[in-house]
Amino acid sequence: MKKRDILFKVYEKLYNMYGPQHWWPGDTPFEVIVGAILTQNTNWGNVEKAIANLKTEGLLSPEGLREIHHNHLAMLIRPSGYFNIKAGRLKHFIDHLFKRCDGSLKKMFSKDLKEARRELLEVKGIGPETADSILLYAGQYPIFVIDAYTVRIFQRLGVLTEEVTYHEAQEIFMDALPHDVAMFNEYHALIVRLGKEFCRPLPKCNACPLREEFCGYCISGGVAKSSRSCR
Repeated sequence: MKKRDILFKVYEKLYNMYGPQHWWPGDTPFEVIVGAILTQNTNWGNVEKAIANLKTEGLLSPEGLREIHHNHLAMLIRPSGYFNIKAGRLKHFIDHLFKRCDGSLKKMFSKDLKEARRELLEVKGIGPETADSILLYAGQYPIFVIDAYTVRIFQRLGVLTEEVTYHEAQEIFMDALPHDVAMFNEYHALIVRLGKEFCRPLPKCNACPLREEFCGYCISGGVAKSSRSCR
Protein backbone atom coordinates (compact mmCIF):
# COMPACT_ATOMS: atom_id res chain seq x y z
CA MET A 1 0.00 0.00 0.00
CA LYS A 2 1.31 3.45 -0.91
CA LYS A 3 2.12 5.92 1.84
CA ARG A 4 -0.62 8.26 0.63
CA ASP A 5 -3.19 5.46 0.86
CA ILE A 6 -2.00 4.47 4.33
CA LEU A 7 -2.33 8.04 5.59
CA PHE A 8 -5.89 8.36 4.28
CA LYS A 9 -7.00 4.96 5.51
CA VAL A 10 -5.50 5.43 8.98
CA TYR A 11 -7.35 8.73 9.28
CA GLU A 12 -10.63 7.13 8.23
CA LYS A 13 -10.12 4.19 10.60
CA LEU A 14 -9.37 6.39 13.61
CA TYR A 15 -12.09 8.93 12.84
CA ASN A 16 -14.71 6.21 12.45
CA MET A 17 -13.57 4.67 15.71
CA TYR A 18 -13.17 7.77 17.88
CA GLY A 19 -15.18 10.50 16.17
CA PRO A 20 -14.41 14.25 16.48
CA GLN A 21 -11.89 15.09 19.20
CA HIS A 22 -12.76 18.79 19.65
CA TRP A 23 -9.11 19.71 19.98
CA TRP A 24 -7.40 22.10 20.78
CA PRO A 25 -9.32 23.03 23.94
CA GLY A 26 -9.44 26.74 24.63
CA ASP A 27 -12.01 29.52 24.83
CA THR A 28 -10.00 31.92 22.67
CA PRO A 29 -7.13 31.77 20.17
CA PHE A 30 -4.89 33.40 22.76
CA GLU A 31 -5.70 30.70 25.30
CA VAL A 32 -4.78 28.11 22.66
CA ILE A 33 -1.42 29.82 22.13
CA VAL A 34 -0.66 29.91 25.85
CA GLY A 35 -1.62 26.25 26.09
CA ALA A 36 0.65 25.34 23.17
CA ILE A 37 3.61 26.97 24.89
CA LEU A 38 2.85 25.55 28.34
CA THR A 39 2.23 21.98 27.16
CA GLN A 40 5.88 21.45 26.26
CA ASN A 41 7.25 18.58 28.39
CA THR A 42 4.12 18.10 30.48
CA ASN A 43 0.62 16.68 30.29
CA TRP A 44 -2.52 18.62 29.50
CA GLY A 45 -3.97 18.31 32.99
CA ASN A 46 -1.08 20.36 34.38
CA VAL A 47 -1.53 22.96 31.65
CA GLU A 48 -5.21 23.33 32.52
CA LYS A 49 -4.29 24.13 36.13
CA ALA A 50 -1.81 26.79 35.01
CA ILE A 51 -4.31 28.37 32.62
CA ALA A 52 -6.98 28.34 35.34
CA ASN A 53 -4.59 30.29 37.58
CA LEU A 54 -4.09 32.91 34.88
CA LYS A 55 -7.84 33.20 34.36
CA THR A 56 -8.47 33.59 38.08
CA GLU A 57 -5.99 36.50 38.15
CA GLY A 58 -7.56 38.04 35.02
CA LEU A 59 -4.25 37.81 33.19
CA LEU A 60 -5.06 35.55 30.25
CA SER A 61 -4.63 38.23 27.59
CA PRO A 62 -1.72 39.77 25.68
CA GLU A 63 -1.96 42.89 27.83
CA GLY A 64 -2.15 40.89 31.04
CA LEU A 65 0.94 38.82 30.28
CA ARG A 66 2.79 41.90 29.09
CA GLU A 67 2.34 43.69 32.40
CA ILE A 68 2.83 40.82 34.85
CA HIS A 69 6.26 40.40 36.42
CA HIS A 70 8.20 37.31 35.37
CA ASN A 71 8.31 35.88 38.91
CA HIS A 72 4.59 36.28 39.43
CA LEU A 73 3.90 34.66 36.06
CA ALA A 74 6.21 31.77 36.93
CA MET A 75 4.36 31.23 40.20
CA LEU A 76 0.97 31.12 38.45
CA ILE A 77 2.07 28.64 35.80
CA ARG A 78 4.00 26.46 38.25
CA PRO A 79 1.70 23.44 37.70
CA SER A 80 2.90 23.20 34.08
CA GLY A 81 6.48 22.42 35.14
CA TYR A 82 9.69 24.19 34.08
CA PHE A 83 7.77 27.28 35.13
CA ASN A 84 10.67 29.75 35.03
CA ILE A 85 11.62 28.66 31.52
CA LYS A 86 8.02 28.70 30.34
CA ALA A 87 7.39 32.12 31.89
CA GLY A 88 10.31 33.35 29.81
CA ARG A 89 8.89 31.74 26.67
CA LEU A 90 5.51 33.36 27.23
CA LYS A 91 7.22 36.71 27.72
CA HIS A 92 9.26 36.22 24.53
CA PHE A 93 6.08 35.49 22.59
CA ILE A 94 4.33 38.54 24.04
CA ASP A 95 7.31 40.72 23.12
CA HIS A 96 7.11 39.37 19.58
CA LEU A 97 3.36 39.97 19.41
CA PHE A 98 3.67 43.62 20.42
CA LYS A 99 6.82 44.41 18.45
CA ARG A 100 5.76 42.74 15.20
CA CYS A 101 1.97 42.87 15.39
CA ASP A 102 1.06 45.71 17.78
CA GLY A 103 -0.26 43.14 20.26
CA SER A 104 -2.89 41.95 17.77
CA LEU A 105 -3.46 38.27 17.02
CA LYS A 106 -5.63 39.33 14.10
CA LYS A 107 -2.65 41.11 12.59
CA MET A 108 -0.32 38.20 13.30
CA PHE A 109 -2.69 35.74 11.66
CA SER A 110 -3.33 37.99 8.67
CA LYS A 111 0.14 37.18 7.36
CA ASP A 112 0.67 34.37 4.92
CA LEU A 113 1.60 31.00 6.37
CA LYS A 114 5.26 31.10 5.40
CA GLU A 115 5.85 34.53 6.93
CA ALA A 116 3.84 33.85 10.09
CA ARG A 117 5.70 30.59 10.65
CA ARG A 118 9.11 32.13 10.03
CA GLU A 119 8.43 34.88 12.56
CA LEU A 120 7.17 32.47 15.20
CA LEU A 121 10.27 30.33 14.83
CA GLU A 122 12.36 33.41 15.57
CA VAL A 123 10.79 33.61 19.04
CA LYS A 124 13.09 32.12 21.66
CA GLY A 125 11.67 28.86 23.00
CA ILE A 126 9.23 28.24 20.15
CA GLY A 127 10.21 25.31 17.96
CA PRO A 128 8.49 23.82 14.91
CA GLU A 129 5.91 21.75 16.80
CA THR A 130 4.80 24.63 19.01
CA ALA A 131 4.79 27.09 16.10
CA ASP A 132 2.71 24.76 13.96
CA SER A 133 0.29 24.06 16.82
CA ILE A 134 -0.23 27.81 17.20
CA LEU A 135 -0.71 28.26 13.46
CA LEU A 136 -3.12 25.34 13.02
CA TYR A 137 -5.20 25.52 16.18
CA ALA A 138 -5.20 29.26 16.93
CA GLY A 139 -4.57 30.73 13.50
CA GLN A 140 -6.53 28.22 11.40
CA TYR A 141 -3.68 27.78 8.94
CA PRO A 142 -3.55 24.48 6.98
CA ILE A 143 -0.31 23.07 8.40
CA PHE A 144 0.22 19.58 9.79
CA VAL A 145 1.66 19.29 13.29
CA ILE A 146 4.31 16.62 13.83
CA ASP A 147 4.88 15.41 17.38
CA ALA A 148 6.45 12.43 19.13
CA TYR A 149 3.24 10.41 18.79
CA THR A 150 3.17 10.98 15.03
CA VAL A 151 6.77 9.95 14.58
CA ARG A 152 6.47 6.84 16.75
CA ILE A 153 3.23 5.61 15.17
CA PHE A 154 4.18 6.19 11.56
CA GLN A 155 7.67 4.80 11.97
CA ARG A 156 6.04 1.61 13.21
CA LEU A 157 3.65 1.70 10.26
CA GLY A 158 6.60 2.05 7.89
CA VAL A 159 5.61 5.49 6.61
CA LEU A 160 8.47 7.35 8.31
CA THR A 161 12.09 6.28 8.57
CA GLU A 162 14.06 6.11 11.81
CA GLU A 163 16.16 9.12 10.75
CA VAL A 164 13.27 11.33 9.61
CA THR A 165 13.46 15.04 10.46
CA TYR A 166 10.54 17.21 11.50
CA HIS A 167 10.44 18.91 8.11
CA GLU A 168 10.65 15.63 6.20
CA ALA A 169 7.83 14.07 8.21
CA GLN A 170 5.65 17.14 7.79
CA GLU A 171 6.30 17.19 4.06
CA ILE A 172 5.09 13.59 3.70
CA PHE A 173 1.77 14.43 5.37
CA MET A 174 1.37 17.76 3.57
CA ASP A 175 2.07 16.21 0.17
CA ALA A 176 -0.32 13.30 0.72
CA LEU A 177 -3.31 15.03 2.32
CA PRO A 178 -5.60 17.86 1.21
CA HIS A 179 -4.66 21.13 2.89
CA ASP A 180 -7.78 21.22 5.02
CA VAL A 181 -7.63 22.82 8.46
CA ALA A 182 -10.41 20.68 9.91
CA MET A 183 -8.82 17.45 8.71
CA PHE A 184 -5.34 18.39 9.93
CA ASN A 185 -6.87 19.32 13.29
CA GLU A 186 -8.75 16.04 13.66
CA TYR A 187 -5.94 13.88 12.34
CA HIS A 188 -3.37 15.21 14.77
CA ALA A 189 -5.80 14.86 17.68
CA LEU A 190 -6.61 11.28 16.66
CA ILE A 191 -2.91 10.44 16.43
CA VAL A 192 -2.38 11.76 19.96
CA ARG A 193 -5.25 9.64 21.25
CA LEU A 194 -3.95 6.49 19.56
CA GLY A 195 -0.45 7.21 20.90
CA LYS A 196 -1.70 7.59 24.45
CA GLU A 197 -4.00 4.58 24.45
CA PHE A 198 -2.19 1.99 22.33
CA CYS A 199 0.97 3.00 20.47
CA ARG A 200 3.02 3.77 23.55
CA PRO A 201 6.78 3.30 23.90
CA LEU A 202 5.78 -0.13 25.23
CA PRO A 203 2.82 -0.66 22.87
CA LYS A 204 -0.46 -2.46 23.43
CA CYS A 205 -0.40 -3.99 19.98
CA ASN A 206 -2.94 -6.73 20.52
CA ALA A 207 -5.73 -4.22 21.20
CA CYS A 208 -4.63 -1.56 18.67
CA PRO A 209 -7.23 -0.72 15.99
CA LEU A 210 -4.47 -0.48 13.36
CA ARG A 211 -2.91 -3.83 14.17
CA GLU A 212 -4.44 -6.20 11.64
CA GLU A 213 -4.89 -3.90 8.65
CA PHE A 214 -1.86 -1.63 8.75
CA CYS A 215 0.83 -2.45 11.27
CA GLY A 216 3.47 -5.17 11.32
CA TYR A 217 5.61 -3.57 14.01
CA CYS A 218 5.35 -6.44 16.45
CA ILE A 219 3.11 -8.82 14.55
CA SER A 220 4.28 -11.85 12.61
CA GLY A 221 1.60 -13.89 10.93
CA GLY A 222 -0.98 -12.34 13.23
CA VAL A 223 0.94 -13.40 16.35
CA ALA A 224 2.73 -10.98 18.66
CA LYS A 225 6.48 -11.57 18.65
CA SER A 226 6.90 -10.74 22.30
CA SER A 227 4.47 -10.58 25.19
CA ARG A 228 6.77 -7.95 26.70
CA SER A 229 6.22 -5.44 23.86
CA CYS A 230 2.65 -6.44 22.96
CA ARG A 231 0.16 -6.92 25.73
